[in-house]
Amino acid sequence: QVQLVEFGGGLVQAGGSLKLSCAASRRTFNTYAMAWFRQAPGKEREFVSGISTGGSPWYADSVKGRFTIARDNGKNTVYLEMNGLKPDDTAVYYCGISLWLTSNPKEIDYWGQGTQVFVSS
Repeated sequence: QVQLVEFGGGLVQAGGSLKLSCAASRRTFNTYAMAWFRQAPGKEREFVSGISTGGSPWYADSVKGRFTIARDNGKNTVYLEMNGLKPDDTAVYYCGISLWLTSNPKEIDYWGQGTQVFVSS
């Protein structure tokens, strides 16, 4: 069992920035890929960004150039820095852990509880 806890959501104006954090309880954190997904009301959960065990990032086209993912294996934490936020970025953001880097939410082994991001226009 792995527990994931997200921090950092909130309300921000369009063009603003937020930084999300996700702390994992697993001691072998560094052997797992991490990813961020988001889900807006009435929509399916979608991939936002992921990072491999070696630190290679992967971004959805919709956030490329605006979001940056990073991991700190010493702190069992993955971060998502979000700049240039748009109202379309409004969603609940979830972090997930998996054995390999994936953009398919069905392949995520454990999820955090989610953190709300609201971007006003």
